[in-house]
Parts: sequence; structure tokens; C-alpha cells
Amino acid sequence: MSAERLYTYRNEGLIDQIGRGLYRWADAPEVDQDLLEAAYRVPRATLCLGTALARHGLSDAIPDRLDIAIPRGSRVAALRPIVAIHVFAKKSFDLGRDELAVGDGISIGLYSAERSLVDVIRLRHREGSDVAWEALRKWLRRKGSKPAALLAMAKHFHGAEAAVRNAFEVVL
Repeated sequence: MSAERLYTYRNEGLIDQIGRGLYRWADAPEVDQDLLEAAYRVPRATLCLGTALARHGLSDAIPDRLDIAIPRGSRVAALRPIVAIHVFAKKSFDLGRDELAVGDGISIGLYSAERSLVDVIRLRHREGSDVAWEALRKWLRRKGSKPAALLAMAKHFHGAEAAVRNAFEVVL
């Protein structure tokens, strides 16, 4: 399609521009356009930290940005300023990683509640200890939450098991 036709379609409202060079039909089903852009531009993108906590209902805060993890050594795509890129180790990148359908046949990674908790606890110096403690409290109140599962996940990260045990002492 020529650029002239593309811009004509956009100006007539037939297509919506999601991001630079990324368009979709205006009558397509509603989707979170920020997630769609991130999933399209960064194939291994995984929602993490505060964004993942909010998706799992472990935070009352509405994130002001999308926290996205990528494996160390990956190319970092140019995204809008509302996306914060976090680089995680390749060895542990896929631990607790699931897929979340975004729309248009595209999906984005989403860390499990346990992985998200371990990450926010081990990175509490950046994310804030109050965020970590509140998320842990909410997780512990859930039916079926098992502290042993959280400790098992923490064993895969250097120093995280001690941090999670300390978090249990603070919260309990």
C-alpha cells in the first residue's frame, strides 16, 4: 500500500495509527493499544513488576507505565515513553512466564503472580518496599497461595530466597 493511500485511510478514519509505522483497522475489536505495540515491536516482551502485579490483582495502584522485561542481550526497540524496559538474565527469563493474548493474533508474555512477587521483592530498592509488602499481603490472603511455591521460585535467583524469607517476617 502506498503512503498516500495509507494516510488517506487514516485521515478518513478507516484505520487507526497505534504507533510509528503501526496501523490497524478502525473497526477491529478493542484492544490495549500500548500492549499491542509492545508485543509487535518486542517479540519476547514480558509484563513484569508493577504491571504484572496489577494484572494479577496484587496492587491497587494503576501503573503509570508498562513494565516490560526482555532477556539480556536482546535488541531494545524504540517504544513510547510510557514503556519501561527492564533487562533480565537469560537463564531465568522464562521462569514463570505465560502468554497473554493481546488481540489480532498477537500475544505478550506475563510473569506469574509468584514470579512477579519474587521480582518486586528482590528489586524493592527500585520498586519500593511498600509495594512489595502490600503485594505479598494480598497474595497471602488468596485462597490456594502457598509460601513454599514462592520460596521455590525465589531459589532460582541469587539472594532472592533470603529476601523473600525476610519479606515473610515483615508481613507476618
